[in-house]
Amino acid sequence: MAVKGKKPGETPKKAPGAPGAKIETSYAEQQGTGGETHQVAGGDVATLTTQQGIPVADDQNTLRQGARGPALLEDAHFREKIFHFDHERIPERVVHARGYGAHGYFELTDSLAGVTRADVFQRVGERTPAFVRFSTVAGSKGSPDLARDVRGFAVKIYTKEGNWDLVGNNIPVFFIQDAIKFPDLIHSVKPAADRGFPQAQSAHDNFWDFISLTPESLHMIMWVMSDRAIPRSLRFMEGFGIHTFRLLDAKGRSTFVKFHWKPKLGMQSVIWNEAVKINGADPDFHRRDLWDAISSGDFPEWELGVQLFDDAFAEKFAFDVLDPTKLIPEEELPVRIIGRLVLDRVVDNFFAETEQVAFCTQNVPPGIDFSNDPLLQGRNFSYLDTQIKRLGSPNFTHIPINAPKCPMAHFQQDGHMAMRNPIGRANYEPNSWGAEGGPREDPARGFRSFAAEETGPKARLRPESFADHYSQARLFYISQTPVEQKHIGDAITFELSKVERPDIRSRVVSHLIHIDEGLAGTVANGLGLELPNPARAARPTRTDLPVSDALSILKNPPPGFAGRKLGILLTDGADAGLFNALVTAVDKAKAVYEVVAPKIGGATLSDGTKVAAKQKIDGGPSVLFDAVAILASKDGAALLAGDVTAKDFATDAFAHCKFIGYTAEVAALFEKAGLAADLDEGCIKLGGKRDAETFVQTAGALRFWDREARVDLDAGA
Repeated sequence: MAVKGKKPGETPKKAPGAPGAKIETSYAEQQGTGGETHQVAGGDVATLTTQQGIPVADDQNTLRQGARGPALLEDAHFREKIFHFDHERIPERVVHARGYGAHGYFELTDSLAGVTRADVFQRVGERTPAFVRFSTVAGSKGSPDLARDVRGFAVKIYTKEGNWDLVGNNIPVFFIQDAIKFPDLIHSVKPAADRGFPQAQSAHDNFWDFISLTPESLHMIMWVMSDRAIPRSLRFMEGFGIHTFRLLDAKGRSTFVKFHWKPKLGMQSVIWNEAVKINGADPDFHRRDLWDAISSGDFPEWELGVQLFDDAFAEKFAFDVLDPTKLIPEEELPVRIIGRLVLDRVVDNFFAETEQVAFCTQNVPPGIDFSNDPLLQGRNFSYLDTQIKRLGSPNFTHIPINAPKCPMAHFQQDGHMAMRNPIGRANYEPNSWGAEGGPREDPARGFRSFAAEETGPKARLRPESFADHYSQARLFYISQTPVEQKHIGDAITFELSKVERPDIRSRVVSHLIHIDEGLAGTVANGLGLELPNPARAARPTRTDLPVSDALSILKNPPPGFAGRKLGILLTDGADAGLFNALVTAVDKAKAVYEVVAPKIGGATLSDGTKVAAKQKIDGGPSVLFDAVAILASKDGAALLAGDVTAKDFATDAFAHCKFIGYTAEVAALFEKAGLAADLDEGCIKLGGKRDAETFVQTAGALRFWDREARVDLDAGA
């Protein structure tokens, strides 16, 4: 609960014994682990020390001024730990190594002049250059695009008063509450130190061991085990700033803000079996999709929304707004749309731009400021250090992709690969050289921080208001449709099936009981595991939180088939009129299509027209498309019926609940593929122009989910 009688960002003054007053609470008590994090079977445990051999008393919390106060620069242990972590990879990013970027612009559609002096939020209709880098977190540069993972959504906006880096993800919360645990989180999910695998996967003992001992991660786990973690396209996912930031007006008055990116084409994900096959068929699936969309003029677009709130809202909100493992439901605080982000240009050189772009959370222009979110405080330290190491010099801002597009003037000089230095005699400030003495401070225009009054002891601790680890995890789960809930259960079961230690599996399930007993039972049953006793909970799970439909992908369907791709499996002799009608319907829907044929040379239609193929059947499986249509002549269908990959094309599309259009002749293929008796309403027979239009309109629903209960062994579990 939020603590009454305090301002967010300040340490509350409480009498001893009052709620929120306890400051000596151990991390184990906050987490509800009862000290299990320090229990190791088989003997005594070595004392954790710094690299200088100094024993560490608390490796779970950064040093702060007060429970909800800012992080302190003197925290040598945190600085050493994050510094070493930042320098682990040369030159690849430690996290977010697998990335892809594009240029575009941000356009303001609703002014925020009333709450912030930030120049980028003043003038409606003004466009500001932007660069966006999407990424996966856990894998290396060579890992596949469709790994189950968080997706980075980092936006650099080149404002007239300096670069603004909104470095977020496609998930609005995070695994941990304090940045000091980030190295541990990433070490746990990366390939094991002794064997160097698995790559770009979380389905292994180390990761789930860490999660099972870190209950604050359970909310994020619900998101990562949902379909959000395997998006169909970078164009079809949301983005979030994660943290609570501040907006400051000209008088220094503060308004809290959370940032949201909402895709204009709606959200869409794949299913796990499909993701595995896409990674085999095209490990660059997301990269290729973004490149093709922009190159064809189908520019991806997101709306920028904000949740604005004041101290009064923060006081009454059920959770602490500084806790990065929590979100504010849109039903409780609506998202106000204030702008749009359009990506309209691919990079000229991947390395020079996408690889060398450097994002730093502390890059905010005047009018935007930070809260005391402990994860954000740590990120503000870590990112700059990371970029210096990875790009080799403090002069990484001299690289064009990182350079502001507004005037710059300072006295920073020299260093490795310096491309510019101060001109003239004066390279210090203050100086008395007058106009020739270089730039001077500007109290009116310059950046100012919010004048928060901080009190409290200097200590390593978590506020009591961070201690509820299950309630929002439950909120996310109950807000999903039954299909989405099934996918979460399937994902957790699959991941834990790869965990070798039974005690880790059992410990994870013991946490799931606090989220949803049905989910815990499903996972336990799928693992052949006896349902364990519930884990010790620091706070009981709240069951009074209302469902938030905004958290579900399927409750927020796309407006249609626009931006999607139809795969048309075509054979010689296929009906020309039907093919042309289908292409016309796809174009009308503002979608695209690709022809797949037995030979890459294409197919000759019934009227003698030769149609080139984009894919040969054994290189263009149905997993690459959002819906499929199979147009075949009688002889062509017989040819397909004898081909294993053609049968896979049909059976995979069916198993993945895709809409399938087909001509009557294709019955021969369905018979051989074992589908003849299973065709349902998601399988639409195509006989003419009207059928083609109906099929494309119907495919706008993206999946025929009613089918899943009949094709999945776990559906009735």
